[in-house]
Amino acid sequence: MNWIMEPWPWYVSGAAIAGVMLLLLLLGKNFGMSANLRTLCTLCGAGKNTEFFKFDWKTQKWNLMVALGAVIGGYLGAYHLSNDVAVDINPKTVTELRSLGFESAGAEYLPDELFDAGVWTNPKMLLLLALGGFMVGFGARYAGGCTSGHAISGLSNLQWPSLLTVIGFFVGGMVMIYFLFPLIFG
Repeated sequence: MNWIMEPWPWYVSGAAIAGVMLLLLLLGKNFGMSANLRTLCTLCGAGKNTEFFKFDWKTQKWNLMVALGAVIGGYLGAYHLSNDVAVDINPKTVTELRSLGFESAGAEYLPDELFDAGVWTNPKMLLLLALGGFMVGFGARYAGGCTSGHAISGLSNLQWPSLLTVIGFFVGGMVMIYFLFPLIFG
């Protein structure tokens, strides 16, 4: 039973993802988490005001279950299937993050400097959260899906636009971490 508490090797989770993708492919479904946001907005009545949200949300019940499973699985993994909350990252990265003011770098998955309740009273953090949320939402809509949809479903289906989109995600992430992040927090 100790093996459950240890991080699983990449090839176990990779095989599980491949198995799920094969099942979805056989069922004619495409996976993506941002599709759930559209479904939730439709459930909340957004279809009354915007054409984009006018669709039969019941066809996406399976994807809502995936999102619910991700939330439940994340909770179980973090609070019941983990021995340690420390993150095993490169010591150089920890040093660089601490030089930017992230004292909890390497000690926990969610640094207090970004995820503490105090961010709701800090105007700079609120602006960054709003801007980041807008950019993620706009980007997912503009790209025709989110990172998980393109990187897992799109690449599994050998879709050329998904390959270009995933390359764009990685380039954007590198620009953020190496150029913008130090400007914002440095």
